[in-house]
Amino acid sequence: MHELSTHAANHAPPQSFLRKYVFSVDHKVIGKQYYGLGLLAVLIGMVLSWLMRIHLVWPNFAIPGLQWLSSAGAPGGVITPEYYLQLMTMHGTLMVFFVLTNVPFAGFGNYFLPIQIGAEDMAFPRFNMMSFWVTFVGFCVLVAAFFVGDGPPLSGWTAYAPLSAIPGSGPGQATGQTLWAISIATFCIGQLLGSLNFITTTLDLRTKGMTLMRMPLCTWAWFITSCIGLLAFAVLLPACILLILDRVAGTSFFVPSNLVVSDQLVNLSGGSPLLWQHLFWFFGHPEVYIAILPAAGIVSHILVNSYRRPLLSHKAIIYCMMAIGFLSYMVWGHHMFLSGMNPFSALVFSFPTLVITIPATILVLIWIGSLYGANLQINSASLFALGFISMFVSGGVSGFFLAQPSIDVYLHGTYFVVGHFHMVMGVAAIFGMFAGTYFWAPKMFGRMMNETWGKIHFWGTFVGTYCIFMPFHYLGMIGNVRRYSAFVDDYLQVPQPVSLLGLHFSVSPIEVHEFISIAALFTGAVQLIFVYNLIYSRFKGTPAPENPWQGTSLEWATSSPPPWDNFGGRLPVVYHDPYQYGIEGASGDFVMQNSSEHIQTVREDKKVI
Repeated sequence: MHELSTHAANHAPPQSFLRKYVFSVDHKVIGKQYYGLGLLAVLIGMVLSWLMRIHLVWPNFAIPGLQWLSSAGAPGGVITPEYYLQLMTMHGTLMVFFVLTNVPFAGFGNYFLPIQIGAEDMAFPRFNMMSFWVTFVGFCVLVAAFFVGDGPPLSGWTAYAPLSAIPGSGPGQATGQTLWAISIATFCIGQLLGSLNFITTTLDLRTKGMTLMRMPLCTWAWFITSCIGLLAFAVLLPACILLILDRVAGTSFFVPSNLVVSDQLVNLSGGSPLLWQHLFWFFGHPEVYIAILPAAGIVSHILVNSYRRPLLSHKAIIYCMMAIGFLSYMVWGHHMFLSGMNPFSALVFSFPTLVITIPATILVLIWIGSLYGANLQINSASLFALGFISMFVSGGVSGFFLAQPSIDVYLHGTYFVVGHFHMVMGVAAIFGMFAGTYFWAPKMFGRMMNETWGKIHFWGTFVGTYCIFMPFHYLGMIGNVRRYSAFVDDYLQVPQPVSLLGLHFSVSPIEVHEFISIAALFTGAVQLIFVYNLIYSRFKGTPAPENPWQGTSLEWATSSPPPWDNFGGRLPVVYHDPYQYGIEGASGDFVMQNSSEHIQTVREDKKVI
């Protein structure tokens, strides 16, 4: 176990600027690079969402300067219906791939996984550097789609065939769609390299005394996520290659016979658009948990520190995350209830979709149940961790409806689905990112973030996201179709009766959309508080002590920020489980993992060791 660890860090500290900050093999620098890339991607994605929300409620409003980005898609600054779909495609792709995957898994995981298991670096430092730069190339290729030909693709972040497989099938479906496929294929390569590195590091580089069950919960989450990603991205990569071949080499893996596009018969046959859906969603639903599980692990790690007592069951959380990872590969068909699949197949996919809620529910019950008797410490990190639970539950409950084929047939094409996956996958994971940032920024940058600004950021974000995404469920239930760039149907203009908290009033769907757009602009502006807090604290924040939160895991056993080899040339020895809080007879209210202090620990099996 330790021979590979010594070899992994057997490279001298960098001397040049390029080797230290750009082409670095230090896992901590690479983690910051992933985080920075995710921050850039989320800012671009947020601006795109602003543009879409403005166009939805004020379709004739001229957005200054937008015509410079696309004279055809936004003549005079007014977004066309086609360009709206192109913005939607880029927003979804950036957020799902380059934000929700990058930050909680690759960003925080790269920085903290080696430290938390007592290693000096990742198992393959150069592979680690390669994984980031391959991902960065994928990001650049995707963004380049804004500046070529007729702009980015309009096939959505799912890129359904045959729309995505036939060049010239619509605006952005020429070079833009090809760049999209190249970008995602490149991204898959980077994630596969990263997943292999995470798995090897976790299994082979643990320090003395660090058994698997002594690993922190976030380390377990990163390990399980890397196992999920190793299979998921290995499926999406060849799917993207086949899509590229359909577009540039004249193959027809996803193009069916007798297809007519723009009144022209496509001279291809033999392909299946459903094949793309199966391949994509076999990756796509595990991708939900590639985003959620790292956030769940981070939240668990923060909550147990904030509670100042162990969670009700450390092992149950680990086993539930394992169960979620395993079941995530059995439910992809629930995204395809409207594809014409056999009704019996729909029932087969519906059952595991309901079953996967059981381990997720156990996680929530442990998080909430552990509050009883806890000495909860309120800070920005714990607020966002608790907010994660709220978003996860609120968004997850609507999943019960979509798991039923008979109900999903009505709701699938509506804003109900938009509200569901934004809350349970998008906003919940982002709350986990914010929690991790406020919790670990002192360790990463050596300075504390401002708590007052952090709490203002939390409440503005918490209230704002509920104002945005909860009304989506209402709009979906009254039949408001998603992906429309403008609402001209008569029923959307008619006020509908609404009962809320005992109040009875009437509001039209258009007015609801106006409220959502204003809430989106407000919530996006609140994120500028976070950006300011992060940048200001990075350079002028209060210097952080070694262990500002009185944590017990190994990242708090080294300086802030850690040295080049994490522990100053002396690897720690682990004596305890990761969350020793409120221990009777201990010298304080917590005992660190590397402390040789003798304590009695009552395990879940009631044996005293």
